Amino acid sequence: MKKTELKKLENPVWYSLCETHSKYVIDYNGVKFYNPTICPFGAFINESDTAKALNEYVKLSDKFFLVSENKTPAIETDFVKLDKKIEGCQMVLDSLIESEITEEIIPLTEDYIDEIYNLVWLVMPGYYRKRTFDMGKYFGIFKDGKLVSITGQRMQTDSFIEVSAVVTHPDYTRRGLAKQLTIHTTKEIIKAGKTPILHTTKGNPAIKLYEKLGYNITRDMNWWYYHKK
Repeated sequence: MKKTELKKLENPVWYSLCETHSKYVIDYNGVKFYNPTICPFGAFINESDTAKALNEYVKLSDKFFLVSENKTPAIETDFVKLDKKIEGCQMVLDSLIESEITEEIIPLTEDYIDEIYNLVWLVMPGYYRKRTFDMGKYFGIFKDGKLVSITGQRMQTDSFIEVSAVVTHPDYTRRGLAKQLTIHTTKEIIKAGKTPILHTTKGNPAIKLYEKLGYNITRDMNWWYYHKK
């Protein structure tokens, strides 16, 4: 990747809102947020700018995140409270390590928005919105007549697309469904001529799976979680 493309990975939410997802941006004097109906994420360049922006965005969303590699956002505690800092990491595909796909993987249309939402909130509650579906393509595996495993695409720029919402219903884990969906989604991103990336929490057991597929940890990526006071 070129230096300019690598730079975007340092601040993926910011550059997504500058490029592919610019139609979803709410900008408070240089602090950029997604429209909260799409995704409760924001990003910044200068941490000193965030306090007033947080006070404004909390009027639209009671709970939300700022995402940053290593900067600590400023905050005014009259209106907004920091709930927690989630220590995460960014992973970028080096070279995809092929593995057999045996399941039928279905592109998910608008008809499945409710099922996607319910599955994500069952497995990873807290961040997903129904219109997060609009951020990229989603794929799923069905068993026993129901959607049991999905992957999706979230943050996007001209040079990368993020693999996200890798979830499987608890009754259908340990069958390799998430692995096959991650491979499929990764291939779709490569077909689009972009670099696949993903984010996860530090220490997540899924990191080993992603590494076996060819992803490498590149940097910290922290998620500052706020709520209305």
